[in-house]
Amino acid sequence: MASASLLFILKMLIILLFAGWVSLWILKPTQLWTRKWKQAEQRAAKTFFSYNGLDFVVYALPVIALAVIVSIYTELTSRSNSRKPRSSFSAVSNTIIVNRLTGILSVAEAVSVCLFVALLTWIFYRRFSSDLVGKGMMMPVKSLKLNGWQFKFSRAATRCGLLAEACLALLFLPVLRILSVFRYIGVQFESSVKYHVWLGTAMIFFATVHGTCTWFIWGINHLDEMWRWQRTGRIYLAGEIGLVTGLVIWITSLPWIRRKKFEVFYYTHHLYVVFVVFFLFHAGDRRFYTVLPVIFLYGIDKLVRIVQSRSESTCVLSARVFPCKAVELTLPKDPRLKYNPTSIVFMKIPSISRFQWHCFSLSSSSMVEEHTMSIIIKAEGWWTGSLYEKIQAELGGSKAGPIPVAIEGPYGPASLNILRYESLLLVAGGSGITPFLSILQEIVYADQNKRGNRLPAEAELIYVTKNSQDVSLLQPLFRQLAKKSTSQLRLRVRLFVTQERRNNLTLRQLTNEISRTELVRFETKQSDRPIGGVENSGSMAVIVWCCSVVFLFLTCVFNVVFVQPAMKGKDKKKKIPSTVTDSFLLCSFVAALGCGIMVAILLRLRRVKKDDDEKEKLSSSDEMDEMDENALEENCEINFTGRPCFKDIFSELTKDRRSSEIGVLVCGPETMKESVASSLPKLNRALPGQPRFDFHSLTFTL
Repeated sequence: MASASLLFILKMLIILLFAGWVSLWILKPTQLWTRKWKQAEQRAAKTFFSYNGLDFVVYALPVIALAVIVSIYTELTSRSNSRKPRSSFSAVSNTIIVNRLTGILSVAEAVSVCLFVALLTWIFYRRFSSDLVGKGMMMPVKSLKLNGWQFKFSRAATRCGLLAEACLALLFLPVLRILSVFRYIGVQFESSVKYHVWLGTAMIFFATVHGTCTWFIWGINHLDEMWRWQRTGRIYLAGEIGLVTGLVIWITSLPWIRRKKFEVFYYTHHLYVVFVVFFLFHAGDRRFYTVLPVIFLYGIDKLVRIVQSRSESTCVLSARVFPCKAVELTLPKDPRLKYNPTSIVFMKIPSISRFQWHCFSLSSSSMVEEHTMSIIIKAEGWWTGSLYEKIQAELGGSKAGPIPVAIEGPYGPASLNILRYESLLLVAGGSGITPFLSILQEIVYADQNKRGNRLPAEAELIYVTKNSQDVSLLQPLFRQLAKKSTSQLRLRVRLFVTQERRNNLTLRQLTNEISRTELVRFETKQSDRPIGGVENSGSMAVIVWCCSVVFLFLTCVFNVVFVQPAMKGKDKKKKIPSTVTDSFLLCSFVAALGCGIMVAILLRLRRVKKDDDEKEKLSSSDEMDEMDENALEENCEINFTGRPCFKDIFSELTKDRRSSEIGVLVCGPETMKESVASSLPKLNRALPGQPRFDFHSLTFTL
């Protein structure tokens, strides 16, 4: 376990780096920064660093260091399983705002959005006001062929481009997986994706305003420059291509397209490479360094994940087919791999699609199953439907042929703070039950085996579903509840079926119906290896710093070979074409990532060799245990009366619970989340001195 002093030092470094980065964005639009920065570039021009080396060190390196330190800090804190006290930040983040337009927002999210809007307003105000002061107003008459109002609109459009740049500087942070900085504040990947959506929408809006106004106000009088790839200066054609690409990405990611035509969304989203490249050629290398760090980190994160998925090709051990058109896949896992409840994995099945990756919540607990991990997948689309049909076709055989899969992850919370409460209320709807299965299995197993006292002492699950067949997804939990004997844990399961009226059906009869599942075992390959998980923070730090050093070295080589000789030549006013400098920056970026791939492969091969030396025989524990139905009826109840009344349920809990805080975790449709969230603040205000309900929303689809 890491010492408290080391964690304190890392935490201080995180705070200082983040504060410095924010201060940089605040000072950058000011005249003071512009003046001092020009002086710094002039001094750097006399060295091998030159302006581009200085830009990388000042704009990019602090953010890269921040991500690495956060990764190390979260891994060290994840090793501590002690229950942590409620922090002031969690108190703010659990206070929620429910609005029809924005959905569910925590106070911390609302404050962060307001601060970011204030930053964008500050950038626009400082830049635009400086354009309208002094000699700037003389430019439309002398060189730009614009009158006064046209010039003002043109400058406003240009400054909107800076706002799009600010959004792009943060765009890839929420979708980092291994190097995720949001884990530091307890936000998981599947929840942080919505920040990526917000930033992407804002960026496209500002970029569209920037491009449209520039075209109709300035471009009409300069059509030759708008359609020509200039050797120096602003390349407008690159901006036009980048804007069209960004609009295509944004339109195909709209919810109704993403849900109905996921393949269109998935493949067009990879056009981000085209967008970033043409942004570089349009904005120039100096402006690109402000957005480089997040693109740099995302490139490393992406390539390391590719190395993991390539080196850990494995096969499905078995599949259990449920009556509700769902399957539970069992995959081999290294017994040393531990993950926290609510973790997710990304899975690709080449026999269905060679390129598509899909995200799924793990339904198993690494505490319960040491050699395997389980994923429950419901057939609701083309990809999942193809998988279900593929497994259905193998029913009745002795042993089916292998199904190769590639896995990325698991990715999960850095710690078990979500289980710090003494009492838990879990509300699930439909397929949203899967992350709760891992939570409940871990709690029940820890209680039965007397492992630690950090988990809740009482928990209640409310599962709302349309059809009674969906209750079969609870079988992993039922098997453990049936084995439960003398225990201090109070666990209750309440089932609500909304579209069936079978009031005479007992829980025993229902369990007899849903217990008719079928198991398919698959052949495996000798070359397959168990899933070992993602690279640790130490390996990622080595990879990131190797990439950074290579990039900085290549930048210095470019300065010594091209920039400094050009400055010392006879024609000092003759500049190196911007396309050349931009192309070299792009090549340096690719070369640095190539170095990162080599280091990642070497580290992975070393890890694989070590695993082979300590390899243990895998076993699949898919046999159905006999269930004690009397034990189930004591802890479960089923209702065919429609949707639950959450207000009444919460009122019951306040009378029956002695805990000061009750953690409320909700996973399901957005309407259900809003229904639960909207009642909690009212209840907390109406009952002073009663238990406080802390709301947490989990996302099972991206």
